[in-house]
Amino acid sequence: MADPNKRLPNNVPGNFFVDATCINCDTCRQLATKVFGEAHGLSFVKSQPHNEDESRNATRALLSCPTGSIGTTGANKAKEVMGDFPISIDNGVYYCGFNSPKSFGGNSYFVTHDSGNWLIDSPKFLPHLVSRFKELGGVKYIFLTHRDDVADAEQYAEVFGAQRIIHEADASAQADAEIQLRGHEVSKLEKDFLIIPTPGHTRGHCVLLYDNKYLFTGDHMAFDRDKQELEAWPDVCWYDWDKQKASIERLADFSFEWVLPGHGQQVHLPAERMRQELAALSKRIAKT
Repeated sequence: MADPNKRLPNNVPGNFFVDATCINCDTCRQLATKVFGEAHGLSFVKSQPHNEDESRNATRALLSCPTGSIGTTGANKAKEVMGDFPISIDNGVYYCGFNSPKSFGGNSYFVTHDSGNWLIDSPKFLPHLVSRFKELGGVKYIFLTHRDDVADAEQYAEVFGAQRIIHEADASAQADAEIQLRGHEVSKLEKDFLIIPTPGHTRGHCVLLYDNKYLFTGDHMAFDRDKQELEAWPDVCWYDWDKQKASIERLADFSFEWVLPGHGQQVHLPAERMRQELAALSKRIAKT
C-alpha cells in the first residue's frame, strides 16, 4: 500500500499520488497516460483525473502497480474497478493487469480460443484472476516469452492443469515446464498460434503470433508513446543485441496489426503500416 509520507514531491496536489517505492516499470503510464508521467526515473501524478474515465484508468493503474506505489489520500473505487480485469483489448484478447514485481511489472495477457485458452506471461497470482479465468473457460496453455516474466506461472499451471511453454534456453526459470521449445524454427502448437523464436533479449526469447493479427512481444519490442514509433532497447538486452536485431528483421516475414509487449506501450496499426514501422525500426537500429 502506498505511503502518503513517502509521496514524491513532484506529484501534483490531489487525491492520487505515487510514492518513493516506484520502480518506474511504466505500467501506470500505459494505463492512464493523462494522469501519470515520468521524471527523474520515476512515475508521478502529472495531472489529477478530470473525469470519470480518467479516474477509472488511474484506479486501474493503482491496482496493476506491481509495487503498490500508487495511492489515494481519500476515497477511491478500487473494489469496483477490480471487476474490470482482465480488461478486453479486442476480440477475445485481454490485458490481465495486476502486474507482478517478480517480472519488474511486466504485462500479461489472456486469449480465449475454441481449442483452449492461453495465458501469455504471468500476472500476480490472485483469487480474482483465478475466478475470472475460470468464468472465461480456464487456461490450457501458459506461454512464457522468456525467463524474466514467468512470475507466478507455476501457481496458475497448478490450479488449471495448464501446460507451460518456454524455450529450453530459458527453461531454468521454469525447469519443470511441460513444453520446452528447441531450436529456432517457427512452430504451430495449435491452430491460429505461431511461436517465433526471437533470441536477443535473452537466449530463449520467443514471441507469439495469434490469428496473424496479435503479436505478443515480451521484451523484444514495444511502441514509443512519445515518438510514435516501434522501439527496442539495447541497454536491457541481456544476451546478444546483434541477434535481437536479426530477430526483429525476421518478423518482416509475418503479418500482424497489434504489438502487445511485456514492457512498454501496446499499439494497433493497419498491417501494412505495421510492416513499414517494423522496417523503420530495423533501419534505425542497424548500426547500433
